[in-house]
Amino acid sequence: MVKPTVLIVDDEPDLVELVALTLERMDLASAAAGTLAAARRLIGERHFDLCLTDLRLPDGDGLELVTWIGQQQPDLPVAVITAHGNVDSAVRALKGGAFDFVSKPLDLEVLRRLVSSALRLRVSADANVTARIGPRLLGSSSKINALRALIGRVARSQAPVHIAGESGTGKELVARLIHDGGARRDGPFVPVNCGAIPTELMESELFGHKRGSFTGAVADKRGLVQSAEGGTLFLDEVADLPLHMQVKLLRVIQEKAVRPVGEQREQPIDVRVLSATHKSLSELVAAGRFREDLYYRINVIEIRVPALREHAEDVPELCEALLRRLGRRLGGEPPTLSAAALSMLAAYGFPGNVRELENILERALTLSSDAAIKPEDLQLRSSGASGAMPATSAPAANGTSSGEALGDQLQHIERDAILKALEQTRYNKTAAAKLLGMTFRALRYRVKKLGIE
Repeated sequence: MVKPTVLIVDDEPDLVELVALTLERMDLASAAAGTLAAARRLIGERHFDLCLTDLRLPDGDGLELVTWIGQQQPDLPVAVITAHGNVDSAVRALKGGAFDFVSKPLDLEVLRRLVSSALRLRVSADANVTARIGPRLLGSSSKINALRALIGRVARSQAPVHIAGESGTGKELVARLIHDGGARRDGPFVPVNCGAIPTELMESELFGHKRGSFTGAVADKRGLVQSAEGGTLFLDEVADLPLHMQVKLLRVIQEKAVRPVGEQREQPIDVRVLSATHKSLSELVAAGRFREDLYYRINVIEIRVPALREHAEDVPELCEALLRRLGRRLGGEPPTLSAAALSMLAAYGFPGNVRELENILERALTLSSDAAIKPEDLQLRSSGASGAMPATSAPAANGTSSGEALGDQLQHIERDAILKALEQTRYNKTAAAKLLGMTFRALRYRVKKLGIE
């Protein structure tokens, strides 16, 4: 078999020799070029599986080579070598299409991991990437097709990606598709909801701690960042990170290292960082609530997930897929939508996006009295087209407190009604469904949903 070959573009003989020796120990071949012109000539003459280029070359900027390769050989991964601390250059390179970066003086372990990731990506054919993304991202509209194509391109990089979009649009799904479509797909995907971790526990949860570093630290603990080693760390609701944690996250991204609480030394990590929020990070930066330097580090590439009302033509396809999923959950035939109900959904504004569509269909399935869901089963909010959220209030019922969420109150009421009907009919579900005025299928679903069994 022909060994994979790496092109090293640098005018420092000692560095070229060090990199070539490292690659040789990885059973890889290498070639060297000291200038942009020589690199272009070699790439035109020979096949390479990876290009490593310094950013400072005698006849120009390494970024020119990154751009040129992106135009001439887009399938060839390019990684840049930057001066220590020159993160701005690294960010510019990533924005320009570089696969990843490594800083001088070279950490050989970091270099080996980078090379391994790039070669795994090179082996992965574009068709396979598309196959992994396509079936899970539903929709045939131009916006969804454009999103699918962008995910495919971004998956080939190691650059930090920020995923913007309203609540319920599927930002975590996009993050998972980026992970699954790239070189890290065999590594872990670790999602972290930044808004769900108490502030006082956040540093320990993210970075881990050493035994005895604080009261209650009875053993060493690995952080969520370290758990993503070799894979992807997805920071959901990153806007909720407190400022002191934003500083620490910035260092993790810049130095590719993490320091657990109570530890004296930093530990190198190999993690790709993806982030998401439904808030506007640029507005938070302007208000002084989000660090500008962190914003530029995590937002090297931005993906915006469109709201459902922006691709309403996909509603029928989404409904069909969601109803199939509900049918599988019930263990029977998938429910259907009447033409009138589908028409009503197609005209609805969906302030809660795809998540709201799923909730609407789930509720309608419960309320429907026959095989087809009708318009009256949908119970759409009249203000849905504008995206407005009507105020709702409800009195306390069945022992629930007045501060309890309306949804929880309704579940208590529904649970009690179903239990009473089951008791009255000696747990005959067919008779209980008749007593409650719903189909057997709907009752079975609600029993399972509410955990009554």
